[in-house]
Amino acid sequence: MTYLIEASNKSMRPNEDGDELGLSRMLCPNNSSNRLKNSQECKMSLRPVSLSLASLLLFSLVLRGALTLRLCSFNVRSFGESKKENHNAMDVIVKIIKRCDLILLMEIKDSSNNICPMLMEKLNGEKLVSVKSKYLYHDYQDGDTDVFSREPFVVWFQSPFTAVKDFVIVPLHTTPETSVKEMDELVDVYMDVKRRWKVENFIFMGDFNAGCSYVPKKAWQNIRLRTDPNFVWLIEDKEDTTVKKSTNCAYDRIVLRGQEIVNSVVPRSNGIFDFQKAYELSDEEALDVSDHFPVEFKLQSSRASTNNRKSVALKKRKKGNRS
Repeated sequence: MTYLIEASNKSMRPNEDGDELGLSRMLCPNNSSNRLKNSQECKMSLRPVSLSLASLLLFSLVLRGALTLRLCSFNVRSFGESKKENHNAMDVIVKIIKRCDLILLMEIKDSSNNICPMLMEKLNGEKLVSVKSKYLYHDYQDGDTDVFSREPFVVWFQSPFTAVKDFVIVPLHTTPETSVKEMDELVDVYMDVKRRWKVENFIFMGDFNAGCSYVPKKAWQNIRLRTDPNFVWLIEDKEDTTVKKSTNCAYDRIVLRGQEIVNSVVPRSNGIFDFQKAYELSDEEALDVSDHFPVEFKLQSSRASTNNRKSVALKKRKKGNRS
């Protein structure tokens, strides 16, 4: 089963009756109107959805009888009609998606609503996880500045076949210039979701733009997501999630909260998937796919967890030696 979950853009607000996010529909009113400023319909369902410029898609994929659950995050960079027509790039994108049991995709540009149906035709599988609840986080509390360029669309998953039976995914694609404030604000999202659902296991992931000039070293002390040791970062600052050889930045991240989910991570499964090396692509061919590498980790199965309670072993890799 494949779930399509569209995240927000800055125009999205809840409707008057509080019916914000259902798998049957999602309206995106602008004040009293049920339309975005650009008049694009914003709807979420188990059918293909119309996507705004900076939308996110979360696919729940079960493509094989895996003993573990591989979770991935991938900024596909400007995934629109031109990329859809590039058959070589599309073949690689589909291969990347099929590796994962649950993947977050960013930078989908699909105003014509063609990309999602095309992907759905290529993807199928048996259900391993299910959506327990979901909602769009609205960052306009009293006395608080709205810092998110794309409010997180939060999803609570049930996962009966893994050691951790449920977890919340909070996706985020920051604007580079505000990445420090947006990462810091994720702690407020955490506290709001925890209060709302009484849950313990959290996964924060996406393109945080969490590296190089966007986050100077002195700025890390202002990011609660980093200074609070209860948030465990699976992708280290030394990693390089970019495809270009001229850059070396850990933009894409995965962060966990909750001892149960931290203990459930398969040791040494967290890291970067270098699709250029894996599929023997030239620099040009790789950049046709994206300028970001996916980041990922695995959760142990229920059976495996009874024999293995090791804590997370972070991989340390150098550029050019990723797999």
